[in-house]
Amino acid sequence: MAGISDLPFRMLNRRFGCEMAFVEMINARSVSHNSKKTRQMLSSNQNDKPLGVQLLGCELKYIEKALEVLKKYHFDILDFNAACPAKKVIRRGEGAGLLKEPALLHKILKFIVKESKVPVTVKMRIGWDELSVNALDVALAVQDAGVTAIFIHGRTKIQGYSGSVDYGIIKKVKKAVGIPVIASGDVLNYNLARRMFDETGCDGILIARGALGNPWIFKQVSDFLKNGHEPVMPSLDEITCVMAEHLQANVDFYGEKNGVIIFRKFFSWYTKGFRGIRPLREHSNRINTQDEMLNLIKRCLSCSRE
Repeated sequence: MAGISDLPFRMLNRRFGCEMAFVEMINARSVSHNSKKTRQMLSSNQNDKPLGVQLLGCELKYIEKALEVLKKYHFDILDFNAACPAKKVIRRGEGAGLLKEPALLHKILKFIVKESKVPVTVKMRIGWDELSVNALDVALAVQDAGVTAIFIHGRTKIQGYSGSVDYGIIKKVKKAVGIPVIASGDVLNYNLARRMFDETGCDGILIARGALGNPWIFKQVSDFLKNGHEPVMPSLDEITCVMAEHLQANVDFYGEKNGVIIFRKFFSWYTKGFRGIRPLREHSNRINTQDEMLNLIKRCLSCSRE
């Protein structure tokens, strides 16, 4: 997730049972330039395994340069993004824009598979809009290109993250291809994780937005799928302790000012569903020091949960 799945975020979620993670989605042009920001985005450590890199792009010359740069890094999977619905991405013909160009997508993936030293996967959506749901054709094309697995979000580009996930299309893709299909879209809690498996027959699931301010989701899903017992929700004390740990990790990684600023959005996610939280959220957007943010986190203990 661009702007979210940095090293502090990944390491926190791994502690709570995240089995595999990806660095932030990164543009092939940016990787080819090997800037300081790019190197920071690709930062990892020996405990950050298994790890995937998700590449965004549509021009082979930049993709080729990016692959050369990535050879210096240690990761386990190279994922290619044909799913991002952001306007600035689509304007460049990247992300979900490639769903309109399955032949180009096939060409790009065939090249990446040939050049990559690690397994290549693809992240896709079910189509551009409801009138052009071409998930089956795209899935067969990317399989032919040699990808190891398909990650599929059950919405169209036009839907973005609104409307309903189409479990039926994911199920059809799973039946049509001979490689693993990992499903995503609205896996926001353990019940929806179970539904995704039951209604699609997928080989695995992706948890993305469901982990925003909620690292507990990984253990909750795992326990629920294994024994069927509804997990215990974290207490306010547990939530605030994890918030403080996440804040510290951000400060250690980015420095105090940037670490606190980046944490602001996480403050809102961690406190989702808290009664009386609005004034504290508004205040959090003006905080620049770690001590101020820690004091605000402590004040969350006076709130209650819906």
